[in-house]
Formats: sequence, structure tokens, C-alpha cells
Amino acid sequence: MSILMSWRCSMNGWDEGILQQGHREFLSFIHMNSGEPMRRLCQQFICLSNTTFDGSRLSGREQTIEEMYSVPESFLEIEVRNPQTHGFGRKMFTDYEIVCRTNIPAFKLRHSSVRRRYSDFEAFRDILERESSRVNIPPLPGKVFTNRFSDEVIENRREGLERFLSIVAGHPLLQTGSKVLCAFLQDPGWDKSQWV
Repeated sequence: MSILMSWRCSMNGWDEGILQQGHREFLSFIHMNSGEPMRRLCQQFICLSNTTFDGSRLSGREQTIEEMYSVPESFLEIEVRNPQTHGFGRKMFTDYEIVCRTNIPAFKLRHSSVRRRYSDFEAFRDILERESSRVNIPPLPGKVFTNRFSDEVIENRREGLERFLSIVAGHPLLQTGSKVLCAFLQDPGWDKSQWV
């Protein structure tokens, strides 16, 4: 997302073609509910966001078909799917397939598929927290103690684990600074005991 700063805007003269609704509301709120220094700052700077990479929307020309449908400069897709329950009695557990597709150089493979169980996610999260003190690591979906192998519980957990991984894997500081991130997402032989 491109961010442009505009000196020419005042609170009276919105550039409707470019400024998105959310930005207008936010800046209006700040302008109306702040002291004079903040009002002046709002009058001098307005953040404009552009949803295209090349700025074509700002230059007034339409995107070409190639621009719309070509592979983005960098992409990362994380999918948690295909939960499988193994074992019997107290030894039962469910693991999940993690599919990662990316062209980000920090990742060793463009496409990978590994299986991880919930306890692996817990260990991964703990390692990330120790490794990355500058990044707030989001919580995992909570532990379930009753009906934990029901389809509904497994699906809810799968969705929560996918959200967790999408946030963590998409964080630029973790992509470049974490040693465990790529290994967890892409190494089929990943073992939490190697990282403790």
C-alpha cells in the first residue's frame, strides 16, 4: 500500500477521487476532537492510500489486464487444512496440514506442505515470543477440554490456527528476523525439542 503526503489539502478541500472514506472520517474526528496543534497538523498532512502498487489510480489511468492479473511483487498465502485425528483414548491428537505459497525471499521454498499438531503450535508461539521481543505475538485459539475431537471444535481450531499463522507469517519483522518461522512453516522434519 502506497502512502502519499499532501501539503495542498485543507480540511475544507478533500480530494474525493483519491481520499478513501475511512481516512476522511478518521481525520475529521481528529480535527474536531483535538487541540490546536493537532488541528494544524491535520490541515498540513493528509494520508492518502492507494490500492495499486504502481500508482496508476493516482495518475488517472486505468490498470491493464496484465497489471490486474499478474503475480504480485510479493505474495504469501497460508492455508491450514485437512485436519486428521490419530490414536486412541488418551493418546488421541489432531494434526493439521499447513500449505505455504510465497515468493518472499525470506522463505526457502515457494510451495511447501507440512503437518503440525496443536502442541507444535504452542511450542512455536513460545519460541517466537522469546525470539522476537519487539513483536506482539497473537494468541492461539484456546484449549478445549470437552468434545475436543468433534468436527465443530476441530474446524474452529483450524480457522483460528490459520488466522494466527497468517498474522505471524505476514509480519515483516518476523519474516526477516525469526529463525523458527520458516522452519515451522516449511520443514517437514521440524521438531520443537531442537528449539527449546
